[in-house]
Amino acid sequence: MAKILTVILGVTGSIASYRACEIINALVKGSVDVRVLLTKEAKEFITPLTLQTLSRNKVIEDMFALPEKRDPVHTALAEKADLVLIAPATANIIGKLASGICDDILTCVVFATEAPVLIAPAMNEKMYRHKIVQENISKLKGIGYKFVGPIKGRLACGHEDIGHIADTKDIVTEAKRLLR
Repeated sequence: MAKILTVILGVTGSIASYRACEIINALVKGSVDVRVLLTKEAKEFITPLTLQTLSRNKVIEDMFALPEKRDPVHTALAEKADLVLIAPATANIIGKLASGICDDILTCVVFATEAPVLIAPAMNEKMYRHKIVQENISKLKGIGYKFVGPIKGRLACGHEDIGHIADTKDIVTEAKRLLR
């Protein structure tokens, strides 16, 4: 019997949060167990109920919620992960990770896991091109984090430029590659 692989999907506060639904659907169809971590900013764009319905798992929003078992939720999830995927990833979450800031469930799981980390950025082109964001991405790549996208596309501000989240197919393909 093959092991069921687990992807921890971090969803952050971006208009591209809706793409998490497509990612979950594609992974679940591929018999992957998807556990969603939702930042408080992401809840402004997408509901936990939607993500829970699609993933068939409880959505974790709060590091301090009482766990179902005695295990601390962030370390239990970190140990269960075969991959941590952050899609969409904002400049904020990229900066927090690059700076070692560990102040929410998503950053705590990332820092506690030994699984590969895949990041799919989504932000305004000026933010993406900002020197600090580029330095943060380089720093994370330097420690082994993988990135997919962003691509040129229509942004929330109406511009057609770099910063659009990568295509769902490309994100899922890279996730499955890292799961092998």
